[in-house]
Amino acid sequence: YYITNNLSVSRKVVLEMGVADELFMTLVEFISSAFMIFGGALPYIPQYLQMRKENSSEGFSLKVCLVLLTANILRIAFWFGKFYETPLLIQSIVMIFTMLFMLEVCIRLRKEHPLSSNLKKSFTDFEPSDFWNWSTYTDYLQSIISMIVIISLLTYAFVDSSAYIEGIGTLSLCTEATLALPQLFKNFSSGSTQGMSVKMVMLWFLGDSFKTLYFIMRAAPLQFLLCGSIQTLVDVFILYQVLSYGDEKPK
Repeated sequence: YYITNNLSVSRKVVLEMGVADELFMTLVEFISSAFMIFGGALPYIPQYLQMRKENSSEGFSLKVCLVLLTANILRIAFWFGKFYETPLLIQSIVMIFTMLFMLEVCIRLRKEHPLSSNLKKSFTDFEPSDFWNWSTYTDYLQSIISMIVIISLLTYAFVDSSAYIEGIGTLSLCTEATLALPQLFKNFSSGSTQGMSVKMVMLWFLGDSFKTLYFIMRAAPLQFLLCGSIQTLVDVFILYQVLSYGDEKPK
């Protein structure tokens, strides 16, 4: 009886430990998925606060918004031809709305800025030299809607083509990999990082590092891994600019 009772207790303990381990792993997966969904938007909170504080968006490159909008629209199209994890899909939707918000703030502040108050350029002028440098938020929305319509029609027409689907998947992640390049070039051309939130870049670095590890652990497609690795490297270059330029004012 004593041996039987001990065996029953042991089985119960093992069962409870198994349930606890399963709950712990479920919690870890939930937290990592939540971070994947919302982590990409977090870096733009300090940048937004800094722009509001300085009442200027001059230190932030609008092309960052262009890169992320393009990459995430393409990534959503990629999902229709090759399903990937739902958190990555939701992340793309969250990032699109985040970039739309950042665009609206930047354009509003830029119009209030005395150096750019005379800017009068329209999307419907179709001037290549004015691309992504228009006067109103409506112009940017027209451009984004046009992009969505074109990509949607192409995806509907070629959704059964593996070459097309793999192509837009690779293009999406190659585009996203260049996320920080506009900011890198803007800092380089002005010889300054003033107006750019260092906290934003630090969060970029932490988020991209976590994302790359997440892709490795979840055996995500190779395109995702390459994207995360390149982004992390560019983040390091921008952090080097912060140290190198110090408090230098823009040229």
